[in-house]
Amino acid sequence: MLRKAKSQYHFYLMIPSIFDVKAGMQVYSAFFLQALQELYPESHYDVFLRCDRSASRNLRNLQFLRQKGFHCFGEPHYETNRWRRRLRYSLGSAKILGLGIWKRPTLILSTELNTYTVVFDWFKRWTGVPYWVVLHGLEAWNIQNPAHKKALRRADRIIAVSHYTRDRLLSEGYLDPDQISVLPNTFDARQFQIKPKPDYLLKRYGLSPEQLVILTVTRLDRIAKYKGYDKILQALPQIRQQIPNVHYILAGKGDDRTRIESMISSLDLQDCVTLAGFVPEDELCDHYNLCDVYAMPSKGEGFGIVYLEALACGKPVLAGNKDGAVDPLAHGELGCLVDPDDGEAIAHSLIQILQGTYPNPLMYQPEQLRQKASERFEFAQFRQTLAELIQNYQVTESTASP
Repeated sequence: MLRKAKSQYHFYLMIPSIFDVKAGMQVYSAFFLQALQELYPESHYDVFLRCDRSASRNLRNLQFLRQKGFHCFGEPHYETNRWRRRLRYSLGSAKILGLGIWKRPTLILSTELNTYTVVFDWFKRWTGVPYWVVLHGLEAWNIQNPAHKKALRRADRIIAVSHYTRDRLLSEGYLDPDQISVLPNTFDARQFQIKPKPDYLLKRYGLSPEQLVILTVTRLDRIAKYKGYDKILQALPQIRQQIPNVHYILAGKGDDRTRIESMISSLDLQDCVTLAGFVPEDELCDHYNLCDVYAMPSKGEGFGIVYLEALACGKPVLAGNKDGAVDPLAHGELGCLVDPDDGEAIAHSLIQILQGTYPNPLMYQPEQLRQKASERFEFAQFRQTLAELIQNYQVTESTASP
């Protein structure tokens, strides 16, 4: 595999979305595609976008190689109608298989586990074309679907986005340790930089420059309550006893907003909590720079790109110690890891961080925080690790060939 000239490589990529949604898995997928095309600029690509509806309106502002074809399936992120879901899956599978027979790919790369992974397994058995699968967090833990498990066992390479996810997968006992490699999340160092608190956001949210701000940026979906924003809201009354003018900005959109508003009202927090809604990409760095601590004590992260983005802006970070957040925070070296189920510990840690007494001096050295995060997770490192994974696979395949 991959013993052709690079100009003859033909990659298939299955990606959830890179245009219509900018959540963690989608951001990872965009970086993955960017790194691959920089490593193999003369190769050919067919990119299947499971949830995007149209690529043409986005291409003018993005840099993609001319020898790349986009195929948008337009699947809703939460399709409740079983028959529509089956129809879309059938049509998508037919397109993948038909195009694959016509233009045989060299390697199939899926940046998520989904029902199409089973299609790639079928295609490999018919044609011998290898496939790799990227696994992130909750979607890969405690998999119940037997077909998904079989497809993963037969994958030529599984990429975990964190050592936590890799260890969690191996603990379930059905995968070969040699099959799984780690390619951590990355961030755009040009986009996320250390800056003063933006005046326009201070005015928008009615804050003074010296006011201490806690920030969480996440999805506000009922199925995403594991992100930990409930725990921060519950901790705020205790935090306010020590820091009366503290303000919490909870940014994001989703179907959990009504419940959150009721919770804010019941805790009498209306004057110290702002639900900022969706934050556009061009304001994201400014929101990180507005805060004094980024807090998301989640217990379901596969990694958490938001932690890297906050660190790149030189901000102290609080995260949970029971999920993949231990990777970006280097097991506590780069931030505060706390039991996400312990509201008392969350409140106490946030008070310490905001008062400058948390026992990790690195958290108060913005330039050093940024530098250490960059050394571990900048895009150049991501691209180099991907290059090594592909090169090592080539060597292994070549050695194994008769």
